[in-house]
Amino acid sequence: MKKAILISSATALLMAGGIAVAAPGDRGMRADTNGDGAISRAELTSSLDARFARMDVNGDGQLSKADRDAKEAERFAKMDSNGDGELTQAEMTAARDARKAERFARADTDGNGKLSQAEAQAKQGKRGGKGMRGKRGGRGGMGMMRAADTNGDQMISKAEFTAAALARFDKADSNKDGKITKEERQAARKAHKGERNKRGG
Repeated sequence: MKKAILISSATALLMAGGIAVAAPGDRGMRADTNGDGAISRAELTSSLDARFARMDVNGDGQLSKADRDAKEAERFAKMDSNGDGELTQAEMTAARDARKAERFARADTDGNGKLSQAEAQAKQGKRGGKGMRGKRGGRGGMGMMRAADTNGDQMISKAEFTAAALARFDKADSNKDGKITKEERQAARKAHKGERNKRGG
């Protein structure tokens, strides 16, 4: 039971970190820092370094259940506005409303307090397949965990985290030019989905 908890926690950390290059919508292109429409290995590596640092809450150089527990504690503390160690319905509602307001503000790119059709569609596109994450987090997530955790210690080091992401990068880089375009990323995502369907996952 304890082993299963460790695996699922590390899997959740991996998926939250966006290790899959073929992320839905435009989320997968966030690493394109120079805005040329493609992600280079250098851009991806830099992005992974920043993500790993955020995810490694306790700073021990490993992603584990301890990091996930710490993240959950941070979220709870943020919601617990009066600091009494308990959440009231009002605190939960306030936290939910704050998240909605933040999402709206990000989508309202012209800052006029309203969403145009284009802004609403862009917002929906960025959400992509988020609603399916829970469905594919099982077998697919376990496979990702096993692939990244090369030494089988139920934790993921920065080296393992980076190697797993770069392996997916190389697979998606169909013309082997050291960059992934939006089209290559979408093709990789479609191919990955087809493989999952064949396996019944």
